[in-house]
Amino acid sequence: MEGVIKGIMERDDNGGFLVYINGEILSPKRSLKLRSHSPDGFSWGYGGSGPAQLALEILLRFISEEKALSMYQEFKWEVIAKLQGDFTLPFAEIERYISERG
Repeated sequence: MEGVIKGIMERDDNGGFLVYINGEILSPKRSLKLRSHSPDGFSWGYGGSGPAQLALEILLRFISEEKALSMYQEFKWEVIAKLQGDFTLPFAEIERYISERG
């Protein structure tokens, strides 16, 4: 799959930061149904609730709910917590992360 996820350090209407997937706003709705870490929205650059919600929402785009739930906290710490400022995360990097962790 080709594409990118972009994060912009600009607040959305709920107070979280804007995240786009291939140019369209990424919503936390699906991930919030599974784990409600941050009803206010997404964040990154540290290990808190906003990054946890973003990690789960991203993984749900690539793998099953069961697998995403089992690995999103690790993904948060290893990838999302390390992002700084505005970011671009290519799908290829996410897919590589997933395949390396089986």
